[in-house]
Amino acid sequence: MTLILKRSDVESVLTMKDCMAAVEQAFRELSEGTAILPLRTAISPPDGLSLYMPAYLKQMGALACKVVTVYKNNPSKYNMPTTIGKVLLQDPATGNVICIMDGGYLTAVRTGAASGVATQYLARRQEGQVAGIFGAGVQAKMQLWALSEARKLSKALVYDVSEEALKKFIAEMGPKLNLDIIPASSAVELMKADILVTATSSANPLFDGNAVREGTHINGIGSHSPNARELDTAIVKRSKFVGDSYEASFKEAGDFMIPLTTGEIQKEHFYAELGELITGKKAGRVNDREITLFKSNGLAIQDAATAKLVYEKALAAGIGQNLEI
Repeated sequence: MTLILKRSDVESVLTMKDCMAAVEQAFRELSEGTAILPLRTAISPPDGLSLYMPAYLKQMGALACKVVTVYKNNPSKYNMPTTIGKVLLQDPATGNVICIMDGGYLTAVRTGAASGVATQYLARRQEGQVAGIFGAGVQAKMQLWALSEARKLSKALVYDVSEEALKKFIAEMGPKLNLDIIPASSAVELMKADILVTATSSANPLFDGNAVREGTHINGIGSHSPNARELDTAIVKRSKFVGDSYEASFKEAGDFMIPLTTGEIQKEHFYAELGELITGKKAGRVNDREITLFKSNGLAIQDAATAKLVYEKALAAGIGQNLEI
């Protein structure tokens, strides 16, 4: 039997706190060599892009593959989302696909969870810090949720070019997190924040890196291609640079690749993978003055760990539909 979980099923059992714990363990396994993480495979049919992201976490017993498609004509032609994702979870002992679940909400939460874990290791530990969020979309919401789990925030500043998106963000996330959320009138205003998050679709830097204060922690989320970046060279040079993956950062992260290509940083500027901080191989933040930066590219180990978590919670709650396939 295969358990089918729709989006509402995933939403009903997946919390940020639990997801952060699962994702932290996944990065630990990656660093300790008990994870198998092949490169994502891309196929480009005429009208879209299809990505296949497999991973196996030996200690967690999580074997999964996420299938993500991006078809720009879906909304106009078929009244379907541009991006669609499904996760297939397998039994490592038999190889049988034991669960097929919606991957949209899962991906959003696991991406926020990675930043939450990074924030635990890299942000200053004082209570009452201010979060600054670039963007007011789905991922920006998940990022703020994760930050509120990682640190006790006093308030959040949010900036977005869409006033409507900003209003919806505040109306939803303020009550959800019991947090004072203030709309920022400009990117400059966000430089007052202690923890910055970039979660936009911009291909160009969002702010002047020279304006960032000492002691700031940054989570770079939005850009994920060699020619796009949300962060300028100045802030990359000033920061202790940590990535979710060395390989992904050198092949997919324009934030790092662009200054590397122009010779403004060297490859040694990549300080550590997140898993190395979790396992204690390298130190995270060492003082309250340094600027720390986490670059998220998104790894299949996050999907596998989260899918296993969702499956176990769904079984315990008795939700979903079992089908003989």
